[in-house]
Amino acid sequence: MFVAKGFRMRGRISLRGTVRYQLMSASMLSRCTAEVCLRRLLKGPRSPEWNFAAELATEILKRRLISAFELNDVNAARSFLDSVVLETELTSKVSVSNVVEGNVRGSWFIPKNASQEKFMLYLHGGGYSFYPKASYHELIAMFAISADIKTFVLDYRLSPEHKFPAQLNDAVDSYRWLLGKGIDPARLVVAGDSAGGNLTLALLLSIRDLKLPPPALGICLSPATDFGDGAARLPQESELDWITQRMALQWADWYCPPAERANPLVSPVNADLRGLPPIYIQAGGAENLLPSIQDFVDRAKSQGADVALEVWPAMNHVFQAFAPEVPQSTAALRRIHEVIDARLRTTANPTAPL
Repeated sequence: MFVAKGFRMRGRISLRGTVRYQLMSASMLSRCTAEVCLRRLLKGPRSPEWNFAAELATEILKRRLISAFELNDVNAARSFLDSVVLETELTSKVSVSNVVEGNVRGSWFIPKNASQEKFMLYLHGGGYSFYPKASYHELIAMFAISADIKTFVLDYRLSPEHKFPAQLNDAVDSYRWLLGKGIDPARLVVAGDSAGGNLTLALLLSIRDLKLPPPALGICLSPATDFGDGAARLPQESELDWITQRMALQWADWYCPPAERANPLVSPVNADLRGLPPIYIQAGGAENLLPSIQDFVDRAKSQGADVALEVWPAMNHVFQAFAPEVPQSTAALRRIHEVIDARLRTTANPTAPL
């Protein structure tokens, strides 16, 4: 365990995969921990609102992604990202079952004491290219437990092997599959983070255009809303966020050609957003995607869409993943639970705003 100023990490880090990537990861984790400890001792926290866990997690995520992209091979990057797993007791508190049915692949995460018939289709992030399952499954378990909701996380096809619209087609297939299982869409939430937030918005647009029964609610955590100008406007470096311009542009290149990036299903900031179910968005006040998220929200509201954005000061990209060590992350998850329960209580009146 890493301990600093009263901080104790819940769980343990395990290293997996090839010896090369284990050594790279172990060295990086040690350097990050030492540098954050020394920097905070000499200069204080990078943000007054960050505890040690927030600063360490941000440093590790940024260094890991930078190192992954420097490998210049998507499969090598995936193997490197898979080499570190934070293991906690969370997955012991959910029942996990894998699904392969037709075009649908994924996993159910069902809290062992789930008390209500409420469901979530979760679309993971990773720039449409990465899905480190062991790490992500800890995050999905945390979401499922905190919101007390039966969650299906879709294992959609990844880029660059599979370009747009493969991921959206998989999401539509999974939504139809859930409805085919008898799940009431009025008890169903569609949610996603980062690229998964982008896919959530594209799925909601497709559900509307296909005239499928809509879900009760869409939830987006730090969604990518603009793969065109928004990605190009990102800063090349940021001390407070772990997503950089180079990363965003590489993910965009892997996902679709430049001619496709204005497509509303790729960049929802360009979409006709009328007729969608309510959408709840969380973003960090220090994250580089915030301007494009705000552009999307402004456009949606100008069209009369029911969209609510909550910005958490000084937090960065998908900061919810830092729970329970970071109080703001825990509070954000609690807020998601509140929004879901409030919305599902009003599904008898589907026009009720968030």
